[in-house]
Amino acid sequence: MNEEIQIHETFLSDSLKSLKKNKSAILGLIIVSILIVTSILAPIISPNDPIEQNLYNNLKPGIWAGNTKNILGTDEFGRDILSRIIYGARVSLSVGVIAVIIGVFLGGIAGIFSGFYGGWIDNLLMRLTDIMFALPSILLAIVIVSVLGRGLSKAMIAIGITYAPQIARVVRSETIVVRNSEYIEAAKAIGSPNLRTLRVHVLPNVLSVIIVYTTLSIGSAILDAAALGFLGLGAQPPTPEWGAMLANSNHYITGGYWWLATFPGLAILISVLGFNLFGDGLRDAIDPRLRKKL
Repeated sequence: MNEEIQIHETFLSDSLKSLKKNKSAILGLIIVSILIVTSILAPIISPNDPIEQNLYNNLKPGIWAGNTKNILGTDEFGRDILSRIIYGARVSLSVGVIAVIIGVFLGGIAGIFSGFYGGWIDNLLMRLTDIMFALPSILLAIVIVSVLGRGLSKAMIAIGITYAPQIARVVRSETIVVRNSEYIEAAKAIGSPNLRTLRVHVLPNVLSVIIVYTTLSIGSAILDAAALGFLGLGAQPPTPEWGAMLANSNHYITGGYWWLATFPGLAILISVLGFNLFGDGLRDAIDPRLRKKL
């Protein structure tokens, strides 16, 4: 037992050292940390009410035009864009995290059972994932939202379901490798029940893959949530959401009101970039084969 704990501590220590050496991963972690802090402290750091309308102050440029009250300008309803972006971070992060958790839960269970039991269970689950893979993820999400109805919670479920087949494939592959290991054969030889073997031996050994995939997927989920919001299928007005803000700016971009689309677009870009950089770095740090190349 002590030897096993020592091995885990060494693995964790080596992974952290590798992560610290990866500058892009650290940059991604800083961006993700800022996003999380912004989401938590939104009511404190937001300069204005994100849904308060002031039609006498609509479509005003920001600080570059001397407007110190609305640093990033106002939208067509006179709402402060900076405040909406700050509160939008809370919405986008919530959607991304919850959607990926749903996807990891569904896909993780399917992948572990498929890889461990094999046979008809594997064939059934993998054929279902093949059917879901036949449609692009965003199109599948649109179909699911069309069935469930519009709204933020429905968007979370839809995005989560679209990520389930991807994580199922990844977890299945890793589970097959673990299943063929000698310690699994030893557990079976002493009569360990399958469910206990899955819980005690298989799940801990595929957990690192699940964590890495979860981190990488949050950025994509934020992007998908913005796409659904842009199409009017995600967060509904007046909820401040980056995709919906982009959609509302469509009619005003040609009029020279460039800030309406620029700043929500940059928020999406930076957030997705942060999660991708951190996720890539975490994958490199956890995988011993990739760690040696760093």
